[in-house]
Amino acid sequence: MTDEPTVTRNAENSRYEIRIGDTLAGFAEYKERPGEILFTHTEVDPAFQGKGLAPVLAAQALADAVGSGATIVPYCPYIARYLKRNEVEGANIRWPQLPDDPAGSNAS
Repeated sequence: MTDEPTVTRNAENSRYEIRIGDTLAGFAEYKERPGEILFTHTEVDPAFQGKGLAPVLAAQALADAVGSGATIVPYCPYIARYLKRNEVEGANIRWPQLPDDPAGSNAS
């Protein structure tokens, strides 16, 4: 594959899309609330997995969210993991407390 990946925001479908040429290779779904963008699900087509597209998608989607001034709320496990492992300059992040989050439990 010689085509470089491109990431665009598809506001009509509430997702960022990564394409190789004209082919949709993956997406990161989001929901918007006033002042916030909630990332809910990220997926790369199995035909494109292992090509390093997910971090490209995450980086560009998050950079766009930062540029919009929105607070990022990472419900998607991949986006949350990306944010924990990578610096996203200017990002304002609100970490959700998920029901199965051990940090929020009273277990000892």
